[in-house]
Amino acid sequence: MRARRWLLTLAGVVVLVIAAFVAKEVAGPATPTASGSSPAQVQLAELPIGSWHSMAGYSRDRFKHWVTQGDGCDTREVVIERDGQDVRKDASCRATSGKWVSPYDNKAISKAGDLDIDHMVPLADAWRTGADKWTDERRSQFANDLTAPQLLAVSASSNRGKGDQDPASWKPANQAFWCTYATNWVIVKHTYQLFVTQAEHDALVSMLATCPS
Repeated sequence: MRARRWLLTLAGVVVLVIAAFVAKEVAGPATPTASGSSPAQVQLAELPIGSWHSMAGYSRDRFKHWVTQGDGCDTREVVIERDGQDVRKDASCRATSGKWVSPYDNKAISKAGDLDIDHMVPLADAWRTGADKWTDERRSQFANDLTAPQLLAVSASSNRGKGDQDPASWKPANQAFWCTYATNWVIVKHTYQLFVTQAEHDALVSMLATCPS
C-alpha cells in the first residue's frame, strides 16, 4: 500500500513538472525587464516618436542668445570658462588664454576664438520637434541652458560640420564620445519634452549601445 502511494505521489510530481514545462513553452521566452536599462535608455523609451514639423516661421532670432549671466559675462563666455582649463579672462569677461579639448573630434585648442558653443540639440531640430509651439521666452531658456547638458565648447569646424543635424545623419568623429553624446541628447529632449523621429530614435539606440555595461 505504501509503495502504491509513493508511486502515485511521484506520478503527480511528474505531471506537475511536465505541465509547467508546457506552459513555459506556450508562453514563449520571458520578456526582458527594464531593470537592466540605463537611465538614458529609459528616458529614450519615454520620448514620443513623430515626424518633423514645418520650418515655417523658424529663425535663430526666435531663440535669443547669448544672454547675460551676471558679472558682465554672457552664456557663451560662461561655457568657454566652464569647459576649459587655466582660463584667463579680461575685464570684459572674454577668455584671453586657456586650454580646451573639443570632445567631438578630440582636437586640442588654445585660442578661445577657435571655439564654437554647440547646442547639443540644435535650435532648428528643436523647432522641428516641438519648439515651434513654445513661447520665445521658453526658446531663449533652451538656447542658454546651463543646467541641462545642452551647451558645449567644441572646435568650430566640428560644430559647423554638425550644423542642425540629428544623430541619424551626424555623429562625432570621436567615437569614444558617442555614449556621452547620445546620453546628453536624450536628457535634453526629455527635459524639454521634445519628440524624436524614428531614424533619430534608432541612431540613439545604437549609440547608447556603446556605453559601458
